[in-house]
Amino acid sequence: MPKAVPDRTEIRRLAAAISACCPGDGRFEQRVRGVFAIRVSRRYPEPVHAMQRPALCLIAQGSKTVMLGRETIRYEASRMTVYSVDVPLSGQVTVASASEPYLCFMLDIDPEKVAELALRAFPHGSTVPRQSQAVYISQADTHIINAAARLLELTAEPDKASLIGPLIVDEILIRLLQSPVGACVAQIGLSHSKLYNVAKAVTWLRSHFTDPMKISQLATLANMSVSSFYQHFKSATSMSPLQYQKTLRLQEARRLMVSTRMDIGIASDRVGYASVSQFSREYARLFGAAPTRDVARLTQEFTLNHAEIDPNA
Repeated sequence: MPKAVPDRTEIRRLAAAISACCPGDGRFEQRVRGVFAIRVSRRYPEPVHAMQRPALCLIAQGSKTVMLGRETIRYEASRMTVYSVDVPLSGQVTVASASEPYLCFMLDIDPEKVAELALRAFPHGSTVPRQSQAVYISQADTHIINAAARLLELTAEPDKASLIGPLIVDEILIRLLQSPVGACVAQIGLSHSKLYNVAKAVTWLRSHFTDPMKISQLATLANMSVSSFYQHFKSATSMSPLQYQKTLRLQEARRLMVSTRMDIGIASDRVGYASVSQFSREYARLFGAAPTRDVARLTQEFTLNHAEIDPNA
């Protein structure tokens, strides 16, 4: 069974490994695909909005707050966080400094790999959680922390990284499947699970968020009744399908206006809004300021700090 309290020596080892992989602030992909080391040396002045894909995150130093729908989640060193489905969220590094930066290990979770390993971890089948969630948080297993550190340390041995790295990734996922959140993680890859079917609807929404949405069509795609789909979608993402679509639209409009200086009217039309006034109201509700004011501030901050804030840190 996993240890209840992670070994502080292992946490320090992971922190050192993350630091060695980060030449500065930012998110750095390692030699093994889907493995990232993240460093942030100052607190975020406000939440950063982004799309989070399925992943395992281990914080070795500092802390972060994540807002998902109406949920606020705080996690810190020695905690592990599993994102089970693509979700638009906002995150804010709350504890970080130049002398003690926020340090995080992130591993993308491949549903097909989870499905393969779940068959080995649960040869007789796993228990089915009562409901799926977008985020699972628990104490990090010392063995998972150790494996993450070993994986990052392979950066110094490029010849071995391609051979041994994928094996350590498998080890981490197997240990994750055998952790207290293992049965929930297994649902990510099981084709008959409610979470897997919700993920199919999420994939469609991400590709067609500018199009008109019909719950009945999404429910059919997920092979559920409309009422069942709505319930499971909200459970898995912490928001309704309509809220999810609105968040995707507003995040993309914000990106377009900041990165390409696109006019508000054109941006709102591009992401599927028929009314600029409605767009402006919903934009201010999500981001806390009207589009023109928000974009002007972001453009100025991006010019000064573009290398320091990573939305997926």
